[in-house]
Order: sequence, then C-alpha cells, then structure tokens
Amino acid sequence: MSETTTPAPLQPHSYRGALNDYDIYLFRSGAHVRLYQALGAHLVGEGPEQGVRFAVWAPNAARVSVVGDFNGWNPSADEMNPRWDGSGIWEGFVPTLAHGALYKYHVVSRANDGYQVEKSDPFAFCCEQPPRTASRVWKLDYQWSDQEWMSERARKNALDSPCSVYELHLGSWRRDPADRSRLPRYRELAHELAEYVREMGYTHVELMPVTEHPFYGSWGYQTTGYFAPTARYGSPQDFMYFVDHLHANGIGVILDWVPSHFPSDQHGLAYFDGTHLYEHADPRQGFHPEWSSCIFNYGRHEVRSFLLSSALFWLDKYHVDGLRVDAVASMLYLDYGRQHGDWVPNEHGGRENLKAIEFLRALNEAVYRDHPDVQTIAEESTAWPAVSRPVYTGGLGFGLKWNMGWMHDTLKYFSTDPLFRSYRQEQITFSLWYAFSENFILPLSHDEVVHGKGSLMGNMPGEEWQKSANLRCLFG
Repeated sequence: MSETTTPAPLQPHSYRGALNDYDIYLFRSGAHVRLYQALGAHLVGEGPEQGVRFAVWAPNAARVSVVGDFNGWNPSADEMNPRWDGSGIWEGFVPTLAHGALYKYHVVSRANDGYQVEKSDPFAFCCEQPPRTASRVWKLDYQWSDQEWMSERARKNALDSPCSVYELHLGSWRRDPADRSRLPRYRELAHELAEYVREMGYTHVELMPVTEHPFYGSWGYQTTGYFAPTARYGSPQDFMYFVDHLHANGIGVILDWVPSHFPSDQHGLAYFDGTHLYEHADPRQGFHPEWSSCIFNYGRHEVRSFLLSSALFWLDKYHVDGLRVDAVASMLYLDYGRQHGDWVPNEHGGRENLKAIEFLRALNEAVYRDHPDVQTIAEESTAWPAVSRPVYTGGLGFGLKWNMGWMHDTLKYFSTDPLFRSYRQEQITFSLWYAFSENFILPLSHDEVVHGKGSLMGNMPGEEWQKSANLRCLFG
C-alpha cells in the first residue's frame, strides 16, 4: 500500500466506534472537557469479544495504525480508519488485547511526504517506565475510601479556611539511604508523607508535576503524558492509593499542571502527524526560547478540548483537590521571554495572548462548574489584573494567585544582615499595598532554592545560630 492510499476499511467484527456526533461537535468547538472518555485506548467487551478500542486525532495523516508488542510492532497489522465526518480522528478495534499491553500509533503523514513516526498516545492512562516511551492499555478501576474527605472538601478548600501547603518533588523527597539510586514508590510515599505532613501541621501537599515526562531533570515540567501519572513511582492505582491515603489523614492534594508548554521529543505531541498540530507552526508563537519547548496553539479548538479534558481528568479520576497552573505569565504575554521583533502582536497590535486568555477563562469555568469544592491556583508573576476574580467580572477566574512578588521581596529582606534591614523596609511592607487586590497564596517555593540558589537556611545572614533565628523569624 502506498503512503497516500486510503486504507481499506477494517472488517465489521474488528471495529467498534464510541464517539457520537455531539462529542465531535464539542471537540471541534473547543468545549469538550472529557475527551479521555472517547479518545485513547479503552478496553471493551468480555471473554472472546474483549478487545481495545483506539481513537487518535491526526487530521493530516495518510495512514495510522496501532503497533505494539501484540503484533510485533508491525504497522501493517492493525490499521485504523479515518472518521467520515472530517474531524481528523482515526479509529480502530484490536481484539483479544488485555490490560497492560504496550502500544503506539504509527503515523504516516499526508502533508509531509515520506514522514512517518511512532507516537505515544496523547490520551494514554499509563506509560511504559522511562526511558522507554510506549503507552499502556490500562483500566482505571479503584475502590475509593475517601468519602468523608470528599464530603467536607468544600469547607477545607474554602478561601476563608486555614491553609498551609507543603510543596515537594516526589522522587527527591526521601530516598532509601541503602540505595540512593532507587526511586520511591507512590504507596511508600503515601504513608511517610502523611505522617510527616500531619506532624508539621500542613493542611495540603502540592506535588511538582507527576504527569509523565521523558527528562527526569525537568521535575515533570516538560510533560508528554497529560493523562498519565509517571510510571517511575508506580501504577495509576498506586497514585490513586497515594491520594486516598492522604485524604484519610485529612490532607488535601494539589497537582502542578503545565498547559503552558511541552517538550519536542519525537514520541510526544510535537509535529504529531507531520504538521504542527498541537503547537503553532510559527516559531515566534510556537517555540519557547527560555525552555526550548513547544507552545500550545490555544486558538485551535481541538487543542483547547485536549487541555480542558486533561485538567478535568485529574479531578474526576484521581480526586485531586486543586490544580496549580504553572507559568501562567508565559501564556498571557506574546512577548514573554522574547526580544523585539521575535513575537507576533495580537489582532489589536498588543502583546496580550487573547486566545490563551480565552482558554484560561474556559478552564476555570469548567473546573468550578463541575468541581466547585476545589481550587485553581495561578503561578502568575506579573501585575496582570483580576487573576483571581470571576470570569463574569472580567477576571481570569482562578481561585488563588501565587504571590511571587511577596516571595522575592521577603527573601531579599531576610537575606540582608539585620544591621542594614532598616534601609530595606519597603521590601517587607510593599506587599501590603496590593495584598487585597487578589486572593493571594504566599509561597516559599522550589524556585528559590534550585539552580544553585541554596537552601533558605543557607541564605540567612550570620553564624549558624543566627541563621536559625532568622529562619524562625521568617516562618513566624
């Protein structure tokens, strides 16, 4: 078969569709918030009729097939069919597949002659343990026992409820002294972390991204699997147990979620079907110069549906209590991290990213409509107005804003020798001028201790006893 020939339809017994016309309408209008129920890999049937229904968006593909350990990674064995409705979705059914099977999509491009690639499933619920990059067929069944927490969550997450958040990177938090190279497991961490957090008096934990990522040194901020907890620490059910156990101990779980950019690794979202599908084609809009990563095309409706579905997925399936949306400032400004002439103004000639603003508002409306007892938190480092104000008043709709300015000013003040602090009082008082303009959360986050900046203790002035006293003063 030539690369430009439409494949013959699968036999009737080999294919079972699940997307209906309304799904397609929502998908193409950018309003579908649960695409994970239809796209990706889904086990269906029982006994001899059991198999896996696959669906993937690749509108510029000439041919798509499912490859995996079950067919010897042969792209001719299990070809998929394009839907008749012009949505760009390819569908197929592979019989006898079971839970845990490895697979990828083999994509042959129609737009880029000769381009073919194996891609991980953008909607995979589970991934092969890195550095391997295949997706896994996975069921998300789990018997939750956090009904008491969920019934009280609205009160515990309320803006007027005391909240103290412990931020951590799961793989770095505690290592086995006998084997420092061994990564911890979700179930181990659940018990150790719950005990520590309760002892220290925190109400919530905030996890640096657990979404699957190829480069471990990115701490998860270079995401490829927007629907899969990283396999480095265990299975999806292991992560469900982690959340469930923290809830049983009265501790909320906030996830770092990264809709601002994604890596260009060949198996991921970038250049998915031989075209810039998820990202802008113009590097002035689609490439992030500071992080060497791709920027989502927020103006493309199907991309918005993908991201909205990812956000709702973690709330629906993993009982997560909040989303800290990373790098919101980089989404709001078209010239973020760019020099003059390296960015494209909006339709009014300004630097505001109007499509990203629409997306963020749609995100918060969807989250609070379906999960009014959670919080969304914006990591936004500029003076953008009304970040944590409702959409209907012109705001972005977040529940809280990460107050980066307070953090930077406060740490500069406390790193100054007390003898000279009287000359820097504005650093400790300035935040009161704007303290009530947003619903602020005051962070001392990982940003201030990484990249050689050292620990909070290490940045305090004086001898060791003075450093300890200054740090106690800061925390007080």
